[in-house]
Amino acid sequence: MDVSQLLKSASEQLLNLSDSPRLDAEVLLAHSLQKNRTWLITWSDKVLVDFDIDQFNELLQRRISGEPIAHITGMREFWSLPLAVTADTLIPRPDTELIIEKILDLYPATTDISLVDLGTGSGAIALALASERPHWKITATDQSASALEIAKQNACNLNLDNITFKLGNWFEPLENNTFDVIVSNPPYIPQADPHLTQGDARFDPISALASGDDGLDDIRLITAQAGSYLKTRGKLFIEHGYDQKSEMLDIFNKNGFIEIQQANDIANNPRLTFATIS
Repeated sequence: MDVSQLLKSASEQLLNLSDSPRLDAEVLLAHSLQKNRTWLITWSDKVLVDFDIDQFNELLQRRISGEPIAHITGMREFWSLPLAVTADTLIPRPDTELIIEKILDLYPATTDISLVDLGTGSGAIALALASERPHWKITATDQSASALEIAKQNACNLNLDNITFKLGNWFEPLENNTFDVIVSNPPYIPQADPHLTQGDARFDPISALASGDDGLDDIRLITAQAGSYLKTRGKLFIEHGYDQKSEMLDIFNKNGFIEIQQANDIANNPRLTFATIS
């Protein structure tokens, strides 16, 4: 069987199991062969040996069983950066790149700011910003020692050395430090939401997804405490659920934030709220 035939067969098997069956098949085959996807196109008529086909089929079966691509390959791309991910970290989603876009728009390369990423997980947000603004002073926190080790590994692999990693829950390890920007992609799904038992979410750490009956417990805590860790005119950026827009406005208002703005994700759903401390 050649590359094109194998990809066609795999795509058909994934047709009703994935939103991107062809892409999944290509990523898995490229990973299995230790090639890139361009190679698959260039050598689409290359006949593969049984060993290569068997090795690929093992990965394909894991995907058919529902395991996320990122866990099978151990990698996920975010902001064009290859990030190692494990079961200890949330798999970075494309929607979260909205945070990076907004912060870079508001703080151009000529600025010199301090920023903290709360609950950094794989380090996606902190690393993306560090790659774009190597002169910024960036701190990243996480309550999971295992997740923090993955974030440190990613920083090392990407040769990014302007991030300080601190172990602890939200603001706990920051002592009396203050920042120009606080950013977080916290858990925001209600604990009883059926989506937690569906798709890739089944494989993410529950602590990175769910927060209380309405999903907003951690967001309330972060927003209530953020003022003590922000410099004058500092800004707070929080990612949230598509259906939490009005609740987010309420929470930010109650905690003394002004100039509140909200932004939509790539699917045009409300996904980000950010504001200035009064």
